[in-house]
Amino acid sequence: MSEAVEYDVVVLGGGPAGENIVDRTRAAGLSTALVESELVGGECSYWACVPSKALLRPALARADARRVPGLAGAVGGPLDAAAVFAHRDYWTGSWKDDGQIDWLDSIGAHVYRGHGRLYGVRKVAVTSPEGEHHVLSARQAVVVATGTRAVVPGLPGIAEARPWTSREATSAQAAPGRLLIVGGSVVAAEMATAWQALGSEVTVLVRGSRLLPRMEPFAGELVAEALREAGAVVRTGVEVEAVVRDGSTGPVTVVLAGGESLEGDELLMATGRSPRTEDIGLETVGLTPGDWIAVDDTCRVPGHDWLYAVGDVNHRALLTHQGKYQARIAGAAIAARAAGAGLDTGRWGAHAATADALALPQAVFTDPEAAAVGLTLAEAERAGHRVRAVDHDLGKVSGAGLYADGYRGRARMVVDLDREVLLGATFVGPGAAELLHAATIAVAGEVPIERLWHAVPAFPTISEVWLRLLEAYRG
Repeated sequence: MSEAVEYDVVVLGGGPAGENIVDRTRAAGLSTALVESELVGGECSYWACVPSKALLRPALARADARRVPGLAGAVGGPLDAAAVFAHRDYWTGSWKDDGQIDWLDSIGAHVYRGHGRLYGVRKVAVTSPEGEHHVLSARQAVVVATGTRAVVPGLPGIAEARPWTSREATSAQAAPGRLLIVGGSVVAAEMATAWQALGSEVTVLVRGSRLLPRMEPFAGELVAEALREAGAVVRTGVEVEAVVRDGSTGPVTVVLAGGESLEGDELLMATGRSPRTEDIGLETVGLTPGDWIAVDDTCRVPGHDWLYAVGDVNHRALLTHQGKYQARIAGAAIAARAAGAGLDTGRWGAHAATADALALPQAVFTDPEAAAVGLTLAEAERAGHRVRAVDHDLGKVSGAGLYADGYRGRARMVVDLDREVLLGATFVGPGAAELLHAATIAVAGEVPIERLWHAVPAFPTISEVWLRLLEAYRG
């Protein structure tokens, strides 16, 4: 090993959370090194959020257009798949990270390409693709931001079947004739929407009782209903027992519990994520390789005053925007501690990632879109809150009716009856994702219901659903 190169902060992992830590620590005047084994920008930029939305946007725009009088007849044909893929490739930089590297150079961060591992207290060892070895030493903090990878269950025949994960599903250059999707997650729902629109015959196999199980039940029900109307098959309560691929490029067969078989041309396993911590040297600092990394609200690892973990790897909230939020919080905490300043770690404090637990937003870009923030009704009740759920048919709002003929959707707010503030909100319907940030502000700001009454929605917008929900609550 070469002699250690010293920085204030060393960041292990260059996805969105890692990039944001670098941004915050450099803004605070701390020297910072970033270690990345693949592409700077991470999963989100190349194999998740960005490419999936590039694939989905044409599908959703066409679906919306088909519901508009005077326009519906002009959009009856298939999508131009080649143009969709080209647009997706543009947004991923054709899987090159030159733009991110240029940005890091512009802010004075140092990038080390290669596999990084913790090398004891405050140190990271890096092995470059060319076999060079470096040791980086951190005066203030080492931040782990290595993210997650897709879980592929160990079913008989799965390795030989070479299934897609989210990476292949978002980067494929052609639509398979028949796509089997196993799982009921966001990945399953979004990729079913995208590939059905791009021409695949899609079958979704869900072990549980519904799609999108972490949202209000009506969200998954409305999304499944729309997928079926678009031609997809959605089956719930089914268990996959084995997978068989015919040769190296032939069709793939899924065997269900009970013996039923289904055949497709590709198989997407959308069955969860696991932390990328099995080979990053956790054992050198007394942690367990392969585990999630537990942190406090400043994203610091308990018992290690120099070690932080942000993004998916800490298992607080497996969403890109939350990982970036955690990075902003942790970056501020690292800077404050480096300066010897006090920290504000109370509820909603400048150095506490409170939103991870109380105001977590998520948008699912299916048709219809599903968006939620905070607690569902069931979560609020399990947490011991005295709550009331208020629902409204989103299609009965004038703005929704003008947005699309036959608009179908639903909205719910969950009210804490003791404090009369919102604990959560869910919206399902075309264009509903754009309702989410207003709800996030209401939940994170703990805005009293009485004050929300004075937040007047413009007419005629879909946002007028807020007025209808408040009217229903007041009676």
